[in-house]
Amino acid sequence: MGVKQEIFPKVVGKQVYGNLYNCDENTLKNIEDLKRIVTNAAKIGNMTLLDIKAWKIGEGASVVAIILESHITIHTWPEYDFATVDVYSCGPHSDPKKAFMYIVEELKAKRYIMNEADRSSDF
Repeated sequence: MGVKQEIFPKVVGKQVYGNLYNCDENTLKNIEDLKRIVTNAAKIGNMTLLDIKAWKIGEGASVVAIILESHITIHTWPEYDFATVDVYSCGPHSDPKKAFMYIVEELKAKRYIMNEADRSSDF
């Protein structure tokens, strides 16, 4: 009897994304808070932050973090206490779900919908 060998995909792709409802309106408006949250989410998810950009859009904001493994985004609508979040990682060592849940907590979402997609491929 041989030893069973685990087969891993050639390309790992883990995506966690969703909608956050009844969030803290002030946090959704504050670009510096959002950048801090995304920076910490990358650390918590064991990802390497390369760059982060943020734009004020009306009362809301969009924050895009480029991580070595892919990206993290938050888009906010404070007038509706609403945000969308996307955490995508190609790193087998990373945990995008943990990063997503940290963002949920920091935005003080009272309700959220989380989706997960396996975008891995072994060709």
